[in-house]
Amino acid sequence: MKRILILLLLTLPGFCFGQVRLARLFSDHVVLQRQKPIPVWGWAKAGEKVKVTLASQSAEAKADASGKWKVSLKPMEAGGPHTLQVAAKSGNVSVNDVLIGEVWLCSGQSNMEWPVSAAKNFDQERTNADFPQIRHFKVEHQVTLSPEVDLKSGEWKIASPETVGGFTAVGFFFARELYQKLNVPIGLLNSSWGGSQIEGWISKQAMLTNEELSTYAQNLPKTWEEADLIMDKKMKKQLFKDASYEPTWEDEKKYLAADVNFSTWQKTPDAVGQWDWKGLMGFRGKGYMAKEVVLPADLAPKQTTLSLAENDGAVEVYINGKLVSEGIVKGPRKIVVSANTWKEGKNTLVVRTGNMVGVAWFGPGMMGSANDLFVDDGSRKISLAKDWYLMPSFAEKHEYAHLMNNVGTTIYNAMIEPLLPFGIRGALWYQGEANAGRAYQYRQSFPLMINDWRKRWNDDFSFYWVQLSSFGKDNDSNKGSGWAELREAQNMTLSLPKTGMAVCTDVGDPNDIHPTNKQDVAHRLATNALKMDYGQNIPYASPLYDQMTVNNGTAVITFKNAENGLIVKDRYGYLKGFEVAGEDKVFHYAQAEIQGNTVLVFSPKVSKPVAVRYGWADAPEDANLFNTDGFPASSFRTDSWPGKTINTKFE
Repeated sequence: MKRILILLLLTLPGFCFGQVRLARLFSDHVVLQRQKPIPVWGWAKAGEKVKVTLASQSAEAKADASGKWKVSLKPMEAGGPHTLQVAAKSGNVSVNDVLIGEVWLCSGQSNMEWPVSAAKNFDQERTNADFPQIRHFKVEHQVTLSPEVDLKSGEWKIASPETVGGFTAVGFFFARELYQKLNVPIGLLNSSWGGSQIEGWISKQAMLTNEELSTYAQNLPKTWEEADLIMDKKMKKQLFKDASYEPTWEDEKKYLAADVNFSTWQKTPDAVGQWDWKGLMGFRGKGYMAKEVVLPADLAPKQTTLSLAENDGAVEVYINGKLVSEGIVKGPRKIVVSANTWKEGKNTLVVRTGNMVGVAWFGPGMMGSANDLFVDDGSRKISLAKDWYLMPSFAEKHEYAHLMNNVGTTIYNAMIEPLLPFGIRGALWYQGEANAGRAYQYRQSFPLMINDWRKRWNDDFSFYWVQLSSFGKDNDSNKGSGWAELREAQNMTLSLPKTGMAVCTDVGDPNDIHPTNKQDVAHRLATNALKMDYGQNIPYASPLYDQMTVNNGTAVITFKNAENGLIVKDRYGYLKGFEVAGEDKVFHYAQAEIQGNTVLVFSPKVSKPVAVRYGWADAPEDANLFNTDGFPASSFRTDSWPGKTINTKFE
């Protein structure tokens, strides 16, 4: 019986027969949250007594059956360095250079993960990075199907010109401003992952409480093999509109034919890059890449060179159903194509490929440069870089990489749960790009996550986020905008207590989803914290739509956070970005004028305004309304007409 009990204990997460140890967060250079109880935890032998000492206070605990122990030290004021000591019969542990200060969790997707080294003016910022009391802990990417008890890696790093390049840029610039204003140590706990959807950051328990997500949570896979089957069905539904479709090898041989139909294939604007970012997230195995190549009559009879970007695995290349090359090649692939293989007009080029070998994480596809894709007849090159089609091979052996968006809750399990209940002042969040396609559901999922994290920390900490910036097209409202609808969902979440938002459409880049100006973004987050957490009497918020009235054919818009007035901020000096619609729900670009802290909106095409929209586009480049404190107005709409993402749900 005793042997069975020992074996059962060995299977418990975090169980350890070895010396006493601390959770990985408690390592040299750690910053602990001031003015709040300080939780400290770790593992030892089951039943072992542990004594924890920090500065002048101590606390004792007894390890439970799994070996875990936890103490809560009394709140302390900012200061240090201190030593955190843990003593037990099985050994002693010391953590050096411990500071007490302000700790902020930095989370979200790539714009939060974006490092200082890739931010604007890095060379200058690096010289201004000698802040030994600013510390940064990077949580490594990991997903798990069940909650983890501790992080597998990670360490606290001190801000310096040598280290700051790896810090979260938004987090560091935020911390630097706080430190300069407060003169207390700042700790940044960076748990972020580029491309991640919010559903990965929500716990299973929270999902179960939500009507739209509960069914998903009830059917979460228990193994990665089960997860692969679910991914297979999702991808087949995406491509074939039928999750149960099982293509055979005979079906897939038709992909190599001259008359192949690409209607079910995944379209992609370019050939180079991971399939993960082209709509085929996580697929690993054989697959097909294809392009319709249109050639002039004088080239078709000639011998040509076909150049393809690199895939260092086994590759087969077909032109109009004919095999023209096969084998393994490192670097760009140069294929001599015999005369009369091409034909005048439209040709079918199909590349049967598989995972990269030298960089296995890449998966199938091609890497290198768009300049590596062309047809050359000796006198001219015709680019093949744009407009390709992709199709996985479901009939052959395949699997899915354990990435951030394969299964909901899995990022939370591995990258948030192990942080609990480490003391923090609040959280900074920069995410939403990956959820813009189902922005209406974000109205539920975003506050659900915030409330869930607060519940699990047992702390109603402050939560500030960056509203989606500008990226993509500047269409009129009649075409709709998923990004505008997600900004609206973020605005609505301000109804939660102790929340704030940084509006950043003016510092985005319509052509780059990763704008490098993270300094202004961080400053706007910092003003929220300095005002609401640290009591500084400063302006801190962007104008938000309040209400609309109509007077003689003119819509009058009032705003919150505009007590000191509104201004136009561009070289032309007149308002742009407004649209107005009547009862027909057709929007027209409108004239707009500032009157004190209101805006008058009117158009000769709309005699009876019913709705006004401002900045309602993925990239509202015209939007130029600010308050006199220098903060840009948030995009908004006065109507509640159904949007383009209303029926799109997480699956």
